[in-house]
Amino acid sequence: MSTDVTDKSPAPAPPGKAADGGGLLQLMLDGMRRNMRQYGMLIALGLIVALFAVWTDGDLLLPRNVSNLVLQNSYILILAMGMMLVIIAGHIDLSVGSLTAFVGSIAAVLMVKNDLPWPLAVVLCLLLGAAAGAMQGFFIAYLGIPSFIVTLAGMLLFRGLTEIFLEGQTLGPFPKGLQKVANGFLPEVGPNTNYHNLTLLLGFALIAFVIYQEMRDRKRSQEFSLEVPPVKLFVLKIVALVSALLTVTLLLASYKGAPVVLLILGVLVVGFGYVMRNAIVGRHIYAIGGNLPAAKLSGVKDKKVTFLVFLNMGMMAALAGLVFAARFNAASPKAGLNFELEAIAASFIGGASMSGGVGTVLGAIIGGLVLGVLNNGMNLVGVGTDWQQVIKGMVLLAAVGFDVWNKRKVGS
Repeated sequence: MSTDVTDKSPAPAPPGKAADGGGLLQLMLDGMRRNMRQYGMLIALGLIVALFAVWTDGDLLLPRNVSNLVLQNSYILILAMGMMLVIIAGHIDLSVGSLTAFVGSIAAVLMVKNDLPWPLAVVLCLLLGAAAGAMQGFFIAYLGIPSFIVTLAGMLLFRGLTEIFLEGQTLGPFPKGLQKVANGFLPEVGPNTNYHNLTLLLGFALIAFVIYQEMRDRKRSQEFSLEVPPVKLFVLKIVALVSALLTVTLLLASYKGAPVVLLILGVLVVGFGYVMRNAIVGRHIYAIGGNLPAAKLSGVKDKKVTFLVFLNMGMMAALAGLVFAARFNAASPKAGLNFELEAIAASFIGGASMSGGVGTVLGAIIGGLVLGVLNNGMNLVGVGTDWQQVIKGMVLLAAVGFDVWNKRKVGS
């Protein structure tokens, strides 16, 4: 890509100096354009929440409904995090919905039919999911079969096995302990404050962590002479994040507190976020998705990384299967239908690129929340399921179209 040295665009204002007139606004707009992939979906999510909050006369933001939003979308968010890593690595996984149903069926057979203690059954199901993912990863990484074909075969295989193990019947109920993981809330502690104290404590701790992490990332970027957003835009971002987290914390704390599954999601987001930002394997995932030949020349063990990505996806699908089965207190042969499409859509809406090498775990969460709020809001205002599918399809098309447009603009 060549650079026009005769470009006459004005130089940016020196750091620390206030821009006059509309200069400050222009500086902030320029910063947002440079970070559009990072901010675009956050802004879209905020606008969608605001739209449905007005459209439903505030029902969307009722504490009970906010808790339901978390519970209803927990398994899709779990799948979306795993799928984001798969897409960043330049692959796709069509089997996760069927694998979710298969693990749920195995869990029901172990716990309901054979009375196996639920903690042991959960461990066995997670190992089963990891083994299923590893099997597919082996065919993709070491035998060179395209991931689309392998996971399409896996989708059919696991769906058939689900029917076999459940014998076409719905099986339940699950033990109360497992049900509490999917539907329960954190216990109340401390004095009566009209709020859920533990949720408030965790919410404030999360806010402090987010502020620290944002400031740390900005400082590290400056140390390596990387481009960072303008100070005022950075402060605006912090204020927006803190306001959103504080609002959600107070809403959850004014009902029954934070759902247990939200704590699981938080641990996964922090863990995967750290791996993708700071661990060697995370950088290798980005490398093989962004430029596989260059990654090989740099010594990246692409086959091993691809194998691990699909092993992880299998384990995440198993976790989603356990949460889904426990939430509905039964394993069904029809469970998990279209879950793979929801997870893929959440990843692309959250900023993943069709060509790989781009995306964040937090982006997958944002994409999943966009779909979740759309579903919930449209249900509250009485939009039919037919139009819901149309609208979600248009949102996905717009997100991918924006990615293509953004690449062309940057490349031009």
